[in-house]
Amino acid sequence: MTAEGEASISDVDGPGLDDAAAMRLLREGTLEVAGRLVEATNMTLYCSIRNGEHAAACVYKPVRGERPLWDFPDGTLAAREVAAYEVAAVTGWRIVPPTVYRDGPFGPGMVQLWIDADPETDLMGLMRSRNSALRRMAVFDAVVNNADRKGGHLLPLPDGHVYGVDHGVCFAVEDKLRTVLWQWRGKTLPREAVNVLVRLEREIERGRLGRRLRELLTQAEVEATWERVKRLVATGVHPHPSEDWPAIPWPPI
Repeated sequence: MTAEGEASISDVDGPGLDDAAAMRLLREGTLEVAGRLVEATNMTLYCSIRNGEHAAACVYKPVRGERPLWDFPDGTLAAREVAAYEVAAVTGWRIVPPTVYRDGPFGPGMVQLWIDADPETDLMGLMRSRNSALRRMAVFDAVVNNADRKGGHLLPLPDGHVYGVDHGVCFAVEDKLRTVLWQWRGKTLPREAVNVLVRLEREIERGRLGRRLRELLTQAEVEATWERVKRLVATGVHPHPSEDWPAIPWPPI
């Protein structure tokens, strides 16, 4: 995406921070808007954040800049992005960059560590690949019921790791999984994924994750997430597309 305003923020160490340090910086740092990502549907601001010695670039999506959607309650997208991070953190797969909900120059919203994707990566090729990082992301998307996994929401790094962003339309009660990552549909889940799903099931039912999700989502949405995880564990396979919902987002990139 392109930002109106400053093209980059210098003197930052965000990529070098571990997740705990990044979360502390995002929660406690001073946020300063540098520009706007003009291709984003909702207000998405490119910012610097600084706290003492540490500084980084980040994305800030204020609730007041969210456009109403017919199938998601108004003013809930930022909380859904944070909920996606909380789920991803329990998996240990580092799928979602560190993300917090906090106040900012335009009111409360989501603040997420900025990730510089590798510009040399062919996104179309990556989307169609059997990349193991993408397979983990496909499992994660099935858990959070991601309704908008576009190719442009993949952030590949030079070391092969892939982050996913833009999780505002996740956690619906109805099946809304819509993604470009269907290459494993019906395939047996890897043992690693099953182990992670069992951990998620336990954490949602009686752990910190369940308590945190109930702060960010409705009770029905939390219960639906738990049911999706249990179904994945029981079936042991990647889900098939729903017949009641478009399988691929548009545009796919």
